[in-house]
This record gives sequence, C-alpha cells and structure tokens, in this order.
Amino acid sequence: MTTRRLPAIASVLALAMIGTAMPARAQEIGHDPFDAWRGDRSTGWVGQTRSEVMARNGMVATSQPLAAEAGIEVLHAGGNAFDAAVATAAAINVVEPEASGIGGDVFVIAWLAKEHRLVALDGSGRAPLAATAARYRAKYGAEVPEAGIDSAVVPGAVDGWTTLLGKYGRLDLRAVLAPAIRLADQGFPVSQRIGTEWQMSTDLLAKDPDTAAIYLDHAKPWGWGSIFRNPDLAKTFRLLGENGRDAFYKGPIAQAIVAKSQKLGGLFTMADFDQIHARWVQPLSTTFNGYTIHEMPPSTQGFAVLEIMNLIEECPAKLGLSRAQINPKSADFWHFMVEAKKVAYTDLMKYNGDPDFSKVPAAMLSSKAYAAKACSRIDMAHAASLAPSDAPLGGTAYITTADSEGNVVSFIYSVYNFFGSGVTVPGYGFLLNDRGAAFTLQKGSPNEIAPGKRPFYTIIPGFVTKDDKPFAAVGVMYGDQQAQGQAQVLTNMLLFGANPQAAGDAARFAHAQSTNRLQLESQLFDAIGANLKARGHDVHSANGFDMGGYQAIMVDPKTGAYRGASDPRKDGEAIGY
Repeated sequence: MTTRRLPAIASVLALAMIGTAMPARAQEIGHDPFDAWRGDRSTGWVGQTRSEVMARNGMVATSQPLAAEAGIEVLHAGGNAFDAAVATAAAINVVEPEASGIGGDVFVIAWLAKEHRLVALDGSGRAPLAATAARYRAKYGAEVPEAGIDSAVVPGAVDGWTTLLGKYGRLDLRAVLAPAIRLADQGFPVSQRIGTEWQMSTDLLAKDPDTAAIYLDHAKPWGWGSIFRNPDLAKTFRLLGENGRDAFYKGPIAQAIVAKSQKLGGLFTMADFDQIHARWVQPLSTTFNGYTIHEMPPSTQGFAVLEIMNLIEECPAKLGLSRAQINPKSADFWHFMVEAKKVAYTDLMKYNGDPDFSKVPAAMLSSKAYAAKACSRIDMAHAASLAPSDAPLGGTAYITTADSEGNVVSFIYSVYNFFGSGVTVPGYGFLLNDRGAAFTLQKGSPNEIAPGKRPFYTIIPGFVTKDDKPFAAVGVMYGDQQAQGQAQVLTNMLLFGANPQAAGDAARFAHAQSTNRLQLESQLFDAIGANLKARGHDVHSANGFDMGGYQAIMVDPKTGAYRGASDPRKDGEAIGY
C-alpha cells in the first residue's frame, strides 16, 4: 500500500512551519519568529481563545475572514442565509484554493424557518463513465492515484450552488458572486495557515504548467503575506453569473475540462457532465442527551458521527464507567472516545459506498440498538488493534450562515486533498478535485470505483436541533478527522455544556484508522499520554494541524440570538450584525 500524500508530509512540515518557525515569506515581509507565554482570559474558561460572536440579525462563520465578510456583504445587500453561503463559498474558492472550489463538491443541511423543517442537499460528483476498476488496475495497480487527471471526478459544486439558490435563494447568481469576483480581480494577502498549506503543496503545483502559471509565483508558492490575484477565476464567475450552471456543465467550461482531460490522457467526455444533478435527500439522525443530531446519508461518512455519539450514550454503564469518569480531563473517557471512534470507523470502512450501487445499512449503524450491542467491542483496559487501511485525505472548507428570518445553513465543500488533483482548467483559474482517490480498487468493496459512481465522501455538514428547533450548525473539516472531530466538539457542547467557542477550543485527538496512530494536542498529551500508552495506544504529542478546522453557529434557546465560533487552528472568524 502506498503512502497517502497528505499524511506523509503533514506531520513533518506542520511542525517545521507552525509555531517555532515562521515561513520564509513571512520573515521577508517583516514577521520575526515569536515565542512567548500565552495570556489568560479574564472571565470564563481560561483556555478559551476568544469570545463567542453574538448577533441577532445575521451571521457567517468560516475559515477565512475575507470569505466570511463576503457572506455578510450579501446579507446586507438583501440576501438570505442561502445566498450568503454560496457567496462565502465562492470567496473561499478565491482565498483558500487549496481547500475548496468549483472543481469540487458540496453538501448542505439547512433549517428552513418558514417551513419549520430541515432540508439536505447532496451536491456530489461522480466518476467518469469510462472509469472502470479494470482500467485503473491495469494503469495504476493497487490504488487510484492521489493526483493528476485520473484522480478527478466530475465536479458537483456549481450544480449544488445553483440548485440551492434556485429553490431557496433570494438574489440572482451575479449578485451572489460579486464579492468573490472583486477579491479575485483585486487580489488579497494570503493568510497564515493557508500560506503554510500552499508552501506544502509546491511540488504538486509545479507538475501542471497551467497550475504553476497561476498558483506559483516564479516557481515559488504564494506564501503567507503574498498578494494573490486570479483574474481567470473572476472571468469564470462572471460567466456563471451570466449563464448559470449551463456555462459549467454544457458550455465552455465543460468543454475546457474535456479538452484538458484529453490532453492528459484522462477519461472526461461531455456526456459525463450530463449525469451531475444535485439531490435533495433525507438526513440521518439520532438523539443525544435531549438533542437531535443530523448528518448526511451515504456516500458520506455522516453515519459515523451518529454511531460514535450513540456509543457515548449507550456504553459507559455497560463498561463500568462512573459518572465521575465522564469528563474532559479523564483518561478513561479519552480512551473510551478513541475506542468508540475505532468501532465506528471500522464500520465506515466496511460498509460505506454509493447507495446507488450497493446497500449501505446506515439506519442500522446509526441506531441505539446497534450501539448497545457494539459496546462489547470496546475494552477499557486495552487499545484495539486494527488492520491497515487507506487513509482519507483532507482539504476542505466549512461554512455556516444564518439570517434575520431564522434560516440556518450548514455548508461544506472541498477539492479533497490540498489543491485537489493539481490540474487547473486553462483559462478558467480553478483546480479539479482529486476525490477519485477516495475510491478503492479492492474487488467487492462497496467503495470500488465504477462508471458514474459517487466516491466515499469525507465532507459532512452537521446540524443539531432541540425541541424541533434549530440549535447549532457545526462542521469540522479535514479528511477522516471530520466525523471524529464533530463527535468531540458535539460532546463538549451537548454533554459537557461548553459554549460553541469553548467546544472548539478544547484539546482534540486525531486517530488514524489506517495506521492506528493516535495524536493528542500537546496539553492533552502531557496530561494523559502516559496513561493511554500504558493501555497500548500508539500515542504522540501533536499541534493543531491535523485536528481539523471547526466553525459553528448556535441559536440561543432563550433569546434566539446567534452565537458564532471559529477555530483558532485555522485563519477564520465568525462575523455577525
């Protein structure tokens, strides 16, 4: 089994670039390496990084401030939460291109205030119609490639955007895309975390001349503090504003993708774009401590969140855990959380796939009865061993928006790994995804690649309701960290009573199902690492790089005010008015 691209470089380069050493570009623009003791908050939990953002009329939270501002601008212009979500997503394509863009896919769970209900949209892509497993085995051997044209599926993002706005938006697409167009034309300074990820991707970006021409600056990355412009992407957004989805799926953009694919020996044809149609789907759900948690159905990993949360509720008594042991400073509780994650992810790897091609027993796996029986798979004294498996990659942006009418949107989209396939569509300024790398070539797997099939999707927007009202839109981006990360922040919020900012600021773990390697953020490692090692965990101290990027908007049950949160591990913020 080959080493996955992102995990192989992340731990080395993250430590080199974050914290003790600044990127070289940062030093060039006047930032010196800085090391000092951290100050303390004057109220509340001392570990919280910032206050919640509170507002009544509207809110946007995402992983880059300029993108959040784009969403707020659209709200001020008369748009609603759906318009703001797409405006923010378009801006993210400009300012965080390593994570997301119109060459990728989108999933949404949203609360419709007037109809008093949740809706969910699956804007996934699909493999080209010529993408047979036999063809990939003959060309690549045991695994789908992680980069290049054969790692890409047909993008679903633009169809998802236009489907969402066509049904629930208020503004036309031209107005929604205007802030992103301005950002792409005028340029912006690359922010810290994004600049680091850009530098990590230099080798990939250099492989494709069309990519290098835009995403490298004379063979060097557009690092932290650089002013980056993308007029080709601005042109693309103008074209979408004028001609809608057909410009992408029937017109010049699809034609350009096909031409690029043919040049590189890929499989894309115009017929592949006819199969992309976003679907309204029914979210999966489970109850937890008086709340209801909602997740996307397969082919996403949403049911793994529900399975973990059910295990947390069903298993402690069966495993002899006392109430005193269920707290965020208990080594017993952390061991239990990691083992619950292993159980859920083992099921995820065994069962998940495109339900159009195979039956995925998601309802059973996310049920209380199943969790109650699965408790026996957890040993409180010993860490479970796991067979090696493929590791899902990660490069994603999560967005949540809310408006004055009470609509709340949980929105996630991605090109998968950093900068996706590394293949740029010439003249249009965006990269194609490498979501095809999430397929397997293992015969008989529900996730085996096939023509027109949806791959295993790691990206999952979360939503929580209470008493049939919206309570929180939540997301934690970054590959297979998403389900385990959501479970951790939801536990902090729904079980331990953390406010939405504190829920994300608290230390997290990241467990790799592929290697059984457990990372704990440094203070958590210092507190309980030895205890977990004694139980057999392959445990390591880590910084926040692999812990995912969290954003949330909570609706205060008493006042109805919005309470926003943004992860300090990323560059973003929550903005309200």
